[in-house]
Amino acid sequence: MSRTDPLGRMLAALGRSGDRSSDFDLEPDIRLPEHRNLRDAATLIPVLMVGAAPRLLLTKRSSALRHHPGQIAFPGGKAEAGDSTPEDTALREAQEEIGLPPSAVEVLGRLRQHETVTGFLITPVLGVVRDDFVPTPEPNEVAEVFEVPLAHVLDARNYAVQSRCWRGKQRRYYTVPYGPYYIWGATARILRGVAQ
Repeated sequence: MSRTDPLGRMLAALGRSGDRSSDFDLEPDIRLPEHRNLRDAATLIPVLMVGAAPRLLLTKRSSALRHHPGQIAFPGGKAEAGDSTPEDTALREAQEEIGLPPSAVEVLGRLRQHETVTGFLITPVLGVVRDDFVPTPEPNEVAEVFEVPLAHVLDARNYAVQSRCWRGKQRRYYTVPYGPYYIWGATARILRGVAQ
């Protein structure tokens, strides 16, 4: 598979070494404590390979959720006792949130971990879905499931840096809007890392 096509670029990112990314990457003055207690989490980055061009499957989180309500996110969540690996967590959460059976996903590998402002250390797991799939959102967790062309989120020109006040300070973050969807924060930062 060519590294110039969108999925090829995602695969190239799997082999990239380096430190994890963070919601604080654009805040050079912030010094995070070295021994902070981060909770393990994982997300599935599902790439749909049905049709002419690969598409990324994303969710809009329920506004009733405690963490990141109403935000655009990958299917995922915190690790549970029965999860042996981040892949287990990502696949379990995708099945719970959008009804994606683990057997329908070809796991390709992990992207760089990402630390969130809410204290999670996310392991993004890249997976391919090659068969038709109709999402069934879990209404308590997912308000909507939608698709974005993979080429859109891999084009660095589609990203911008914006800011807002958070806990009394101005905080900057990446965005990669698509149509009516405002993709920002951890989701945009993980994708921006691949687009780089």
